[in-house]
Amino acid sequence: MDLFEPHNLPFAAALGVMLVLALVQMIGLGDFGDADAEPGAQAGTIDGLATVLGIGRVPFTIWLALFLLLFAGLGLGIQELAESLTGGPLDARLAAVFAAGAALPATAIMVRPLAAMLPQDESTAVTLDQLVGRRAHVTDGVARRGSPARARVVDVHGHPHHVMIEPHEADSLIHAGDEALLVRREGETFYATALAERRLSPN
Repeated sequence: MDLFEPHNLPFAAALGVMLVLALVQMIGLGDFGDADAEPGAQAGTIDGLATVLGIGRVPFTIWLALFLLLFAGLGLGIQELAESLTGGPLDARLAAVFAAGAALPATAIMVRPLAAMLPQDESTAVTLDQLVGRRAHVTDGVARRGSPARARVVDVHGHPHHVMIEPHEADSLIHAGDEALLVRREGETFYATALAERRLSPN
């Protein structure tokens, strides 16, 4: 089976992306574990879906590489089976839907033993101080001085944390859905600057 036939292009592309991810990680460029979820009330739903899919059990780049490998392998298998049964492959988009539908639960199952095999040490643990300098999304309430609001921040390993934030500027407000930069911490409270305000500030 020719990998670069039109009906196999989604799977060839998946293998290509997987190889690029592996190369980028080997040469130490980039951090693909810091993809923030959409802010607001959807955060809890997204976190729950990520848990079901196995995201967070292993570094995100490993999860994504495993998914792409399974997607490509299952897709090529589907096309080969279709050719043997019907004499021709499926439409590339239909085969991709079938392959993705099978690859997602397969990835979730396979990351469990993989997570147990990976070394578990403090390399994936962060202190609260290490969250300073990262972006957060306010999920509930309005943050004002003396009245913190709940926010979600993703650490360098792609793990989400829920923290309480107040504005760094005394007269500032940070609303639900706003993105803010954590600039300092006092106890359990972080102080943040709304990124919209930073963009509007003069250089």
